[in-house]
Amino acid sequence: MKVLILTHGTRGDVQPYAALAVALKREGHDPVLAGPAASAPLAASHALTYMPLDDGPNKLIDDPRIRRAIENNYRGLRGKLTALDVIRASKPLMAKVLDDMATAAEGGADLVVHAAGMPGQHFAEALGVPSVPVALQPVWVPTAAFGNPMLPIPLPRALNRASYQPIKLLLRSFSGIADKIRKNRLGLPRRSGRHDILHQPDGTPSTVLQAFSRHVLPAALDYPAHVHTTGFWYLPAPPDWTPPARLAAFLDAGEPPVYIGFGSMAGNDPRRVGSIVTEAVGRAGVRAVLVSGWGGMAAEHLPDHIMLLDQVPHDQLFPRTAAVVHHGGGGTTGAALAAGRPQVVCPFVADQPFWAQRMHAAGVAPPPLPQRRLTATGLAEAIRRATTDTTMNDAATTLADRIRAEDGVRTAVKILETLA
Repeated sequence: MKVLILTHGTRGDVQPYAALAVALKREGHDPVLAGPAASAPLAASHALTYMPLDDGPNKLIDDPRIRRAIENNYRGLRGKLTALDVIRASKPLMAKVLDDMATAAEGGADLVVHAAGMPGQHFAEALGVPSVPVALQPVWVPTAAFGNPMLPIPLPRALNRASYQPIKLLLRSFSGIADKIRKNRLGLPRRSGRHDILHQPDGTPSTVLQAFSRHVLPAALDYPAHVHTTGFWYLPAPPDWTPPARLAAFLDAGEPPVYIGFGSMAGNDPRRVGSIVTEAVGRAGVRAVLVSGWGGMAAEHLPDHIMLLDQVPHDQLFPRTAAVVHHGGGGTTGAALAAGRPQVVCPFVADQPFWAQRMHAAGVAPPPLPQRRLTATGLAEAIRRATTDTTMNDAATTLADRIRAEDGVRTAVKILETLA
């Protein structure tokens, strides 16, 4: 079975799809992963067939105005105006991404798996094969159990299902670009429902894969049978990966450290974040491994009890930590859960506040610490609690057993094998 996998975004957006490609390849299938050119090394480290796409909207990440808006979760009038500017600026950049996806589809496939935010259904339609949207966050399929995590304001429970409608409007903002690709590259006609990722061209419901765990969602889930919440998709470390000598020595030299990293999130002042984190680690009296990621944190002249790295595989480091301090991205949240470590979640934007609240509700993390209100005092207290609260540690250990038992990516492969 040849599977074309279409995704885009930062490393955290691409990594779960790389995990799916690795699992498909292991089962004897032929996956082709198409993602941003910047993520090509990630695919190469696992010997995956990779089709590099234009980096598209990723090019906007270094804009200082956008960094400020992300740090503040697009709050206030200025934040909302910036969000609209991002959408406008993204359109011509996304046009190139979709054009490259059309090129990737020219190689054919038996199945097209795509990020729910990417209009992959058009390429599947051109090939005459099923499309399978993948959700890394519970924002694409309506449910009455909880409101849309992307909305920054709480709504009455009666409006939970209706709160998912804005996601459709977001997808429609790129419909003009998609229609040009349909006409000029794919030779497809305009038709009713063509921009609906949740239905096939004949109107039947699409099989949807939700790459996260039902164990961390609110109760009373009412997803339909064609929506599969598989569990998180984990990408193992590259087969030839070994820890840098200085990291191995640091881990062996004392008590398990606290991991602190904010992934690809880029706030407006990385040095300020680095200063807060360094001071908080000292106040909490712990050792720490800081992972700088994509410009979200900068630190210099660190004491001996703190080590700074650019990146490290989560599955290799997290089990050896005392706690995991992170931004609340779905991938990092899932990795911390699987490792069974207590968490401190400092969310920026989008679905991150939702995951932060869910970790607190699950008893594996203190209350969230939003980045815009992050202080050394507050972070130090949260780290102390996460590293000393035995009840929190026990909850993390128990939940880890349930999370690992799901084997989400293997479940996803079995579902895909029934479709092609």
